[in-house]
Amino acid sequence: MSKIDFRLPKKKSGLFAWSNWDIVSVLAAFGHLAFVIWLVAGFSARPWWGNLICLCLYSIGISWNINGVSHNFLHTPFFRWKPLNYAFSLLESVAIGFSQTFYTWVHLRHHEGNSDRPGPDGETRDWLSIYRHGRDGQPENVWGYVFKSFFRDGGGSIYKALKERRPFDAEWGRVEIAAVALFFIAMVVVNWKAVLCMVPFYYFGECLSNLNGYYEHLNGDPDEPIAWGVSTYAPIYNLTWFNNGHHAEHHYRPAVHWTRLPAMRRAIEEEQRAKGVHVIGTPHALGFLARSNRKAAAAARSQA
Repeated sequence: MSKIDFRLPKKKSGLFAWSNWDIVSVLAAFGHLAFVIWLVAGFSARPWWGNLICLCLYSIGISWNINGVSHNFLHTPFFRWKPLNYAFSLLESVAIGFSQTFYTWVHLRHHEGNSDRPGPDGETRDWLSIYRHGRDGQPENVWGYVFKSFFRDGGGSIYKALKERRPFDAEWGRVEIAAVALFFIAMVVVNWKAVLCMVPFYYFGECLSNLNGYYEHLNGDPDEPIAWGVSTYAPIYNLTWFNNGHHAEHHYRPAVHWTRLPAMRRAIEEEQRAKGVHVIGTPHALGFLARSNRKAAAAARSQA
């Protein structure tokens, strides 16, 4: 690999810890939360088709935030002042509907295992691995992964595991869950019908995030670090999802700030090609449409 260190140095002054570009992510998080409040507050004034459009955008927004703002924040916390990072984590929890701190712990385990295959004990280090519930060393079926993952490994398991390593964060995660509960109780008071309609769309948003995660690793190589992830360089996707498409690069060097991933990709492109990094031409959530995925599936069937 190129000997260039693509990590940004931590700033010694100012509000942001790594890059002033993170203000875009912060504003996006506030915008997401404002959209949720607006959806509920204006629910009765909109026609049914208007609410349907808003609810679909709500689902997409959950996946967008989880895989964009929330994801980048947990790897490179935006602010130099630690209490501000905890405050932003609380805001993100309310916006996405679950504890950002608990998500951070699960996601960092994801990077410990990098979508690994089950070991001799039948378990994966990565709780999010597409191989965890698969058979015969193969990835789980996309439908099972997308629709079942939401119900696996609840907050109690996460809290217990996190408390062993980071007791304060485990308790802060509980504070975030309480804040989420209070927020939605307040929304019920404003318009209970709106919240009732949001429930299935919230689940669908989580499913969209799982779909994203599935194609971030399908046809990746769990045994080759540079090829742990699957990348896509679709420009609009990377622009709006904060370079989440550079997923092979991200897994190879997760401490690299999201703004530096394109430069890193250019520097290691030849090595990636030599090691067989899987690249798709669509956004991750549309990976089932990607030609390279269809070719890989056909090759696997021919060898079966």
